[in-house]
Amino acid sequence: MKVKLIILVPFMVLVSMVVAQQHVDQMQHQHDSNSITLELIHRHALQFTNNHPITQHQRLVDLLYHDIIRHGIMSHRRRAKEEDPLTASIKMPLASGRDFGIGQYITSFKVGTPSQKFWLIVDTGSDLTWIRCRYRCSRGDRSCTRKGRINRKRVFHAPLSSSFSPVPCFSEMCKVELMNLFSLTTCPTPITPCAYDYRYSDGSAAMGVFANETVSAGLTNGRKTRLHNVLIGCTDSFQGPTLQNVDGIMGLANTKYSFATNAAATFGGKFSYCLVDHLSHLNATNYIIFGTNRNQVKVSGNTRHTQLELDAIPSFYAVNVIGISVGNKMLEIPMQVWDASEGGGTIIDSGTSLTFLADPAYQAVMEALKVSVSKYQRVKLDGVPMEYCFNSEGFNGSLVPKLIIHFNDGARFEPHWNSYVIAAAAGVRCLGFLPARFPALSVIGNIMQQNYLWEFDLKGKRLVFAPSSCNSS
Repeated sequence: MKVKLIILVPFMVLVSMVVAQQHVDQMQHQHDSNSITLELIHRHALQFTNNHPITQHQRLVDLLYHDIIRHGIMSHRRRAKEEDPLTASIKMPLASGRDFGIGQYITSFKVGTPSQKFWLIVDTGSDLTWIRCRYRCSRGDRSCTRKGRINRKRVFHAPLSSSFSPVPCFSEMCKVELMNLFSLTTCPTPITPCAYDYRYSDGSAAMGVFANETVSAGLTNGRKTRLHNVLIGCTDSFQGPTLQNVDGIMGLANTKYSFATNAAATFGGKFSYCLVDHLSHLNATNYIIFGTNRNQVKVSGNTRHTQLELDAIPSFYAVNVIGISVGNKMLEIPMQVWDASEGGGTIIDSGTSLTFLADPAYQAVMEALKVSVSKYQRVKLDGVPMEYCFNSEGFNGSLVPKLIIHFNDGARFEPHWNSYVIAAAAGVRCLGFLPARFPALSVIGNIMQQNYLWEFDLKGKRLVFAPSSCNSS
């Protein structure tokens, strides 16, 4: 039985965006070698309870619930996938999802002709890009209001788009290439669209059809472009926990059919993002850029790079970690923890909020960090499984010892102290790690990544990173 990393909100859904035979149709002539940019926004940016913003504590409980489920599925998802040669780059808005009530980051996404705008979760662990969609339903169709249908939400109205082209169910693409994306074998007529049925770990499901569509995006030179024949999922039925305030998922996984693989291949073999602080509101945005960054983001320290192990843990962005130091002291952690061939290994993931460490690494890191906060009163937060939280009144972050993640090629990642001693509630901070029962993946989550510029060079198999306030240049 295949298990796919599909975790929606509240289980992050795995997604993928297929760019089949991409043709870049420019609205304003040549774009030279510019990138496409999308604005990036944190997922918790618009969440309210009874018309009031949710508390930081409520948000953290929700965030941890999703993270733990997501990591459990990640640890079982290790199957080989075929990779295509990569050659290329784009620019889209990116922001914290805080005001949306989620722990991931979101981007605005324009699809169709004429284009319709939606908010999607940006997920480097997802293959398929899908959006809420009306395809089978027509105006006045009562079946569209039955339980499980998507009601009173932003939806993509497929019949209104002249570029919407369903993938035929009899095609080789449907029967073979899309099997890993849960395509169905049902094909009553040659013109019936290729359907999918995603089943999630909580028993919920998303159903819809695959289609080729046109995606509109901005370029770094201020112009605009269109990508044609982009494969999307048109989800017209969802059963289970609802997606809160967002409209779908943008898949950025290291797979043949993800948006990252294909958009980057068109624009230079790279994509990059800079994650603003996860507590930022919607007005604090940056961009996800497909292509050369070209100084779009100011950095505030040394730029470093390490090898991207694209084949070590299929579909994920793995890095070769050899150890962690705290306060300039290398911790005693067995090398098996970092060895992907022995069930360990480390990945960078935008869809997981907190950082998971396999048990031996987790215990060593926690013991080293507890010393620096032991004088503060310990606090227990309901619904928060983080081991160590404390009253942060009078807390001085400058006293937190420097935590460094060391890579086998000599590179070092030095996260900001507030990325691992995190604000959990009013007057409360926690050591921002969760344990993973070994053997297990260690995951560098998006809070640990915040206020850094990250460039994924897929062609050169290199991860480039540098500290940044994530303000645009």
